[in-house]
Amino acid sequence: MRKIFLLILLFTYLYSSPKEIKTIAFAQDDMSNDFRKAQVYQGIDEAKKYPHIRYIYSDARGHTSLLLANIQRYIDMNVDAIIIGTNDEKALNPLLKRAYADGKNIIILDRGVDTLDYTTFINSDNIKIGQIGAEYIANRLNGKGVVLLLEGLPKADVTKLRTKGFCDAIAKHKDIKVIKRVGNYLRRDTIIEMEKLLADGIKFDAIFAESDSMISGVRSVFKRWDIDPKSIITVGCDYTTEAQNAIKNGTQSASILFPLGTKESIQIAIDIFDNKAIPKHISIPVELVTKENVDKIKPIF
Repeated sequence: MRKIFLLILLFTYLYSSPKEIKTIAFAQDDMSNDFRKAQVYQGIDEAKKYPHIRYIYSDARGHTSLLLANIQRYIDMNVDAIIIGTNDEKALNPLLKRAYADGKNIIILDRGVDTLDYTTFINSDNIKIGQIGAEYIANRLNGKGVVLLLEGLPKADVTKLRTKGFCDAIAKHKDIKVIKRVGNYLRRDTIIEMEKLLADGIKFDAIFAESDSMISGVRSVFKRWDIDPKSIITVGCDYTTEAQNAIKNGTQSASILFPLGTKESIQIAIDIFDNKAIPKHISIPVELVTKENVDKIKPIF
């Protein structure tokens, strides 16, 4: 009996073929952005679970030309799947058209592109994010006041959608005025804009920032100007650990959970390799986080 068992083991070892090594490449826009960096790192952690997956990544440092070069490099390397985080919904279209027509597996993550030349698009409902922020602020203001809208990258579809969702929802409240500034989803850029705004004496009752990194920049400026952050309603997006702590101590009013999505991207790439049917679009739910539920929801990083 023991001989038979050993023969079975030997046969399995000799004739079972291990899974072919597959390479997934993440072409990221700008890892100086906390969220974008965390997306890349989530991919590292997720890929480790699969011995047959090789995961590589690049940082375009916010330069579209470098992002295009990195994607082209991965195409030339003939990697098995490319995850793309872009900063411009139109700039990548010609390259994507060629790559997709050539049979490349393209996963667009988070920020959309103005083409259907990709395998799948993974994101969350950005119009809903804007709506949630607007409704929360309008309720806290009792329908009256001035709101500062801190926008992200102007050419990114997520910025346009979040702004549309916010402005459409807040427009229902005729006694709420909106002023806009661009923070590019970055702490440093937001600090510069906030310094200018406060130096000009512009007053506001609430802030909706399209990322928690920008709200973090706001808090640092408030400290410099001796403004109590608890005195102004502040809502961010992403729901980072920093935001969680700020909500707990009252220096941030709320955040909207916006999942990183790289874990799902890796899973989809593996499904592609296993010849499974892939949906063209995958939506990940979002959720408002306030002091009432802050201890029940895990931050994205």
